[in-house]
Amino acid sequence: MDKKTFDPDLIHAIFKQIWTKRAKERERNQSIDAVDAEVGACTSKKGRSTSANANALKLSSELLQIFISEAVQRAATIAEAEGGREIEATHVERILPQLLLDF
Repeated sequence: MDKKTFDPDLIHAIFKQIWTKRAKERERNQSIDAVDAEVGACTSKKGRSTSANANALKLSSELLQIFISEAVQRAATIAEAEGGREIEATHVERILPQLLLDF
């Protein structure tokens, strides 16, 4: 059976976007120390780029797929209990706290 997961390249692109955004926020919120200015390029934590290896991306893709599948199943159960045939945002809102605690 071929399991469907998210494309690891997509997950990497999402992670990279978040890492870039957080790096920019840190730059805005922190002033450069005199010590950091003396250290060579890319030797401080601020100067290094964040990356992920292929196995980590594959695992993240599978975990996100499981998480979303579980969210859909739980929301569908709530919708069905209410007599509905479609999942609405309120159904997801109701299952989200417990889902986050379970994961």
